[in-house]
Amino acid sequence: MHTVFEAIHFIFINDESLERRALELLPGMDPKEYIPYLKMEPNLLETLRILRETGIFRAINTNRSTSMKYVLDWFDLWPYIDLVITALDVRNPKPHPESIEKIIETFHVGRRETVFVGDSEIDRQTAESAGVEFIAYKNKGIAKDISIDDHLALINILAKGEDL
Repeated sequence: MHTVFEAIHFIFINDESLERRALELLPGMDPKEYIPYLKMEPNLLETLRILRETGIFRAINTNRSTSMKYVLDWFDLWPYIDLVITALDVRNPKPHPESIEKIIETFHVGRRETVFVGDSEIDRQTAESAGVEFIAYKNKGIAKDISIDDHLALINILAKGEDL
């Protein structure tokens, strides 16, 4: 949910020397080693395929940094995604609205045409700070209005043309 730098700071908040050491070791870590432990969410590819076929832009907005490329490679997601914004692509990572602003500018869409699907409180705050609709995924506790437990439910919501 947070950037790797924020996570390290949180973990070692009471020990500045350990925090410094963790940051020194970070460049030597290979994120590719951990990608095989990730699991694809059910119906994600089918949902992305349907969105692509209907002409809806798809972007990833993540606080991941260097590992995102490897995730996209591992799961062969590149054909389904139009834009990827990581913590390295912005000055201010989520929950700051800068990442969503970049997405809106890239696709030349309005805030009312933009939906942020996320699973964390940071995601909800990001959508709120950017003034776009938020749909909580598998986390009803952060849902303001809409929550889904399956990606295909997003297709149903968009197909109904409901005002989000």
